[in-house]
Amino acid sequence: MVLGVATPALAEFPERPLQVIVPYSAGGSTDLGMRVVADALETKFDGLRVVVRNQPGGGGGIGTSAAVHARADGYTLGAGAQGPIAILPHVGGADYTVDDFEFVGLFARSLQVLVACKDAPFSDYDSFIASAADKAPQIGNSGAGGANHISAEAFAKAAGIKIESIPFGGSSEARTACIGGHIDAMVASPAEAKASSEAGQMTPLFVMENARIDLFPDTPTAVEKGVDFTWSSYKGFVAPKGIPDTDLAWLRNAVKEVATDPAFIAKMTEMGEFVTYEDGPAFEARVKKDSEMAKTVLEELGLLGMNN
Repeated sequence: MVLGVATPALAEFPERPLQVIVPYSAGGSTDLGMRVVADALETKFDGLRVVVRNQPGGGGGIGTSAAVHARADGYTLGAGAQGPIAILPHVGGADYTVDDFEFVGLFARSLQVLVACKDAPFSDYDSFIASAADKAPQIGNSGAGGANHISAEAFAKAAGIKIESIPFGGSSEARTACIGGHIDAMVASPAEAKASSEAGQMTPLFVMENARIDLFPDTPTAVEKGVDFTWSSYKGFVAPKGIPDTDLAWLRNAVKEVATDPAFIAKMTEMGEFVTYEDGPAFEARVKKDSEMAKTVLEELGLLGMNN
């Protein structure tokens, strides 16, 4: 698929290839999404070259550190992922904070759905809340201090209920336990929840968005149930502080040009991504809100700085 039709000429910046550091291994969701963006940028801006470099390790902290400490000339960017930026600095082991980044723009989000597992004592949002009043449900996650651990605990706090978080060694292990009826619920991606619900293995309880999504038109949000809670992971561009204003403006406009391009949106949607464009300030506000929420939850769980 050819992404975009216009090929604007490059300005004085950039005069050489842009490098984007992805803090995860090749083939994952963040990596694949960033490669689609890189191709779209090269197509839209004639003469531009974008190189994606994988630098995994440390839960995303190694590559993210390399990006934030790179020369602030606009030529080295980072894949702005939720875990390494909003959560990892509070867990420990990161040599940066959320305040060290320049936020360029967000282009996609990965949504989350809370699902009931096999033989759970609830099958919809209302019965889930009612059941939690009698006994804390066991909610599986892919690892202590991870994004879906934080989201489940943050929702419980917002809803005024108690839960028992059960950590596993990855999302696949949590899913196996859920399908086997060994836990009551888990946080899943919409695609995972859709396939498993159609197979009768999981039941969606609510979507962690402001509004219902097309994939689950009959599944409510916590917001419509009166709980002010949303959560999603994301894909965007971050950079070191100090990039020249004109170059930062070019980068931000380039992200907007791609993220609002119908062909790009179609390509990402085919991959199961939820394309969302947010400019630098809006992306920064989202990340800082998540960072504060994660800090509060980790502190209450006694996990703040656990890796220091």
